[in-house]
Parts: sequence; structure tokens; C-alpha cells
Amino acid sequence: MAREYKDSGIEWIGRIPKDWKVKPHKRLMKKIKNLCSEYNGEDIISLTMNGVIVRDLTAGGKMPTSFDGYQYVYPGNLLMCLFDIDVTPRCVGLIKNVGLTSPAYSQFALFNGAYGPYYNYLLRYMDDEKCILHLSKNLRSSLTEDDFGQIPTIQPPLDEQRAIASYLDRKCAEIDSLVELQEQMIAQLTDYKQSVITEAVTKGLNPEAELVPSGIDWIGDIPKGWRVNKVNRLFGIIGSGTTPNSSDDDAFVGSINWLQSGDINGSIITNACKKISNETLDKYSVLSVYKAPFIIVAMYGASVGNISISHIDACVNQACCVLSDSKIDFTYAFYAIKSAQRYLIFRAVGGGQPNISQYTLRQLCIPEPPLAEQQSIASYLDTKCHEIDSLIELKRQKIETLKDYKKSVIFEAVTGKTNID
Repeated sequence: MAREYKDSGIEWIGRIPKDWKVKPHKRLMKKIKNLCSEYNGEDIISLTMNGVIVRDLTAGGKMPTSFDGYQYVYPGNLLMCLFDIDVTPRCVGLIKNVGLTSPAYSQFALFNGAYGPYYNYLLRYMDDEKCILHLSKNLRSSLTEDDFGQIPTIQPPLDEQRAIASYLDRKCAEIDSLVELQEQMIAQLTDYKQSVITEAVTKGLNPEAELVPSGIDWIGDIPKGWRVNKVNRLFGIIGSGTTPNSSDDDAFVGSINWLQSGDINGSIITNACKKISNETLDKYSVLSVYKAPFIIVAMYGASVGNISISHIDACVNQACCVLSDSKIDFTYAFYAIKSAQRYLIFRAVGGGQPNISQYTLRQLCIPEPPLAEQQSIASYLDTKCHEIDSLIELKRQKIETLKDYKKSVIFEAVTGKTNID
């Protein structure tokens, strides 16, 4: 017998099975807060892009300096972050461990026939599709407990909630494994690209060339007739910049490109996320506009060691180093610096935030073949890297397709449009 449907009255959900109910969240879940009296070695719980996790304090995770406001959390409940929703990587997750979590999160216990794993999938879909964000009515993109409680949601029969959650556990695990496989292939291709660059830059394109010691450990042997030279002798301009004061409302209102380490993509930069005004440029003596093309290296931060070519004139922040006015073939120079990427990262100093000093970059030695060979190597690597990048892009497209498919599977299941046997 065909299943009968009705309008849920909720725009993003649409039709639902006729026997499902529509209720506000407050009829199905409530915020609870069991404050920690003192720390007794409990797991520290966090909400991340991967859901609710136990923070690994042995891998550099920081122990809170104080447990004031921390609360006990329990398996089966939902953990939510209902403020700054537009910038929070994920707003909801299912708690699977007993532990402590920070005051930044809200814990919701489910009742009245509501099943945590099902509502985790439902709310995660709302989160991914920005449905929760669109329901916020204030400048901080936040929801109060009362606001959240008033939002209407759907409630299938309890046995169906369990069946849907179990079905999605299986389906999502299958899709996630396919995504992981594509990510592994991307990592392999990325490693292969780096090895191709390093091999060409340090050994040249002639497999019969006589090799001699370079005297530099990371380079090894180089073709006879080549030499090595320091970066500070190969570039006429080596410099950095700064970050304008964020309290200046007009600092980032202008037309002058301002690059930061997050803009460095490992390839070609054609756009800056932020721009500054002429007034800001004049205000900071350490800011100057570098003329394209130039090489830019991330000196610290999440992208430390990443290297790109900028095709736009731009200022940079203090986490970037610019190499310009090359005295060798510019494209070859880019690949030569890129071939040293792992060495530079290895030489980075510091604990929580490794830093490549400008001195380290200036003293870096790179191979310097005769000009004709530089040009041949650059041309070869342009072609080869384009081929590898095309394969990587195909893998990324597959990942996006799989992620879109996963979203559709979740939506169809949690809204009753897929009949779960």
C-alpha cells in the first residue's frame, strides 16, 4: 500500500508521512546544565566538524586553565553551539561519551519519544543547509534556548526514528569510506606532484647527466655544470607586511589587495579575500604594494610552508614573505622554492605554531641550472603539474558529488521520503 503524506507546514521539509507529528523543539528536548564541581580526570568533550569528540590531550590538546562553568555531558544527548552560527563549523552533534564540556556549548536531553541519533541527523542537515542560521534574528547569528524551543520540527514514531538512524549510520559510513578513498588518492597525487617537482629541480630532465655532490643535504647530487645559490642572492626584493588594526572600521574598505597566509593556495593567486584603502596603506609604513608576479610563502599558521605565485599586485600580512625581482627564470624559481617546501617546514621552529623565519628563507640554497635548462624544466613542470592538478580536481569533484549525495540521502530519510524497510 502506498504511503500517505501530508504537508508539514515547514518550508524546508515539505511533505511528511501522514502519521508523523509536527511539534516545537521544546516538546521533544530541553537544555540541561549539570555543572562540574571539580575535575576528577573525566574526558574533555568538544564539538568539531567531525561531530562530538573526546579531545586528545596527548596530541597537543590544551587542558583548560579553569573548569568554571564546565558541565557534565552524557551519551544520547545532543551537544549544540547556538551562538555565532554563521562562523561555527558545526552547531550540533550527538554525545557518545560521558565527560565534561565547556560553557560554550549547550546540552539538550531528549524526552517524549524523541531519539537522539535521529535528531542528530535531522539537525545536522538543518545545520549544513543553514536552516538554523536563517532562523536567527540577531546580529550575532545566535539562538536563545527559547528561540530554539519555538522552532517547529517533525517527530516520526519512535521505532521509525530508530530505523532511520540505523539506516543512515550504514549509508553514511559507506559514503564516508568512499570520500576517504578519494582523499587518500588526492594525498598520493599531491605527494607524487611534490616528488616530480623535486626530481626535476634537483636532477634536471636528462637521465644520462653526470651528477656531482651539491653540498646541500636536502638537494643531494646535481647535474655537473649546475650550481647552488642562496635565495637572498637570487631575488632583488624579499619582504613582508603587517595586519591593520581591526578596530579601525575603515581598514579593510578599499581597492588595494591584501594577502594573508590563508590566500596561499599552492598555485596561482588571482584574487584577495580582503582589500585595504589608500589611507590604510599610508598609515602603516611596513605595508607596501608588491608588483605581480611575485612568489609568496606562508611563514606560519595553518598553511605554513605553502607557496604560490601571485598574479595580482598586493600588500601582505606579517605571516607572508614575498620574493620578487627574480634574477633567474621566474617560473623555475617558483618550482625551485616549492621543491624545498618539506625542508622549509622541517626547519620551522616553535611548538603550537611553527614559524619559518625570513632568515631561514633568505639562507635557503636552491639549484641554479643554466638559463636554458631552467626554462626547459619550468615548461616541463608546467605541463606535468597541470596533468596532476587535473586529476586532483577530478577527485575533489567526486568528493563534492559524494557529499551532495550524502546530504540528499539524509534529507530523504529524515523527512520520510525514503521508505526504510
